[in-house]
Amino acid sequence: MSKRILAAVVTVFALTAFSPAFAATTSTHVLLTTTAGNIELALDDQKAPISVKNFVDYVNSGFYNGTIFHRVIPGFMVQAGGFSSDMKQKATNPPIKNEADNGLRNLRGTIAMARTSEKDSATSQFFINVADNAFLDHGQRDFGYAVFGKVVKGMEVADKISQVQTDNVGPYQNVPTKPIVIQSAKVIKK
Repeated sequence: MSKRILAAVVTVFALTAFSPAFAATTSTHVLLTTTAGNIELALDDQKAPISVKNFVDYVNSGFYNGTIFHRVIPGFMVQAGGFSSDMKQKATNPPIKNEADNGLRNLRGTIAMARTSEKDSATSQFFINVADNAFLDHGQRDFGYAVFGKVVKGMEVADKISQVQTDNVGPYQNVPTKPIVIQSAKVIKK
């Protein structure tokens, strides 16, 4: 009798442990090598597939190599992905659909797509939240800003970037006085 119970328990465990509902979720990891240190990102392929594909396409094309963190606001976020160190804006691919309604929140350590006031205007620029920024979430004041991943290593680097001295450069505000360059961005795990 006890052998039958044990066999039943083992069978139930095997069926649930290997079912898709219990499968480990996988995420794409990207390493940003910057002049301030390394930041590793885990991207949420399941909840933000459009944003992740867009970001990974830019990474794989080498687009981010040589771009800078061009907007840095302490206690808020650090933004990158659109400008060279001489503040020349790079040409981008067409904008993507805003996925801010995916259930992910703009919490400290998350990465989200930057955009203009137009809902579906995100292209290459992204930001890392260095604080909880609920007012950027879907439905708080407008459609929101799409979170598509999180920092898994190197949050201290993002924090360090958020504290650098900034100034205005032409029409741009909160630009670091000493450029913080993304030397390389590469997919390290899929």
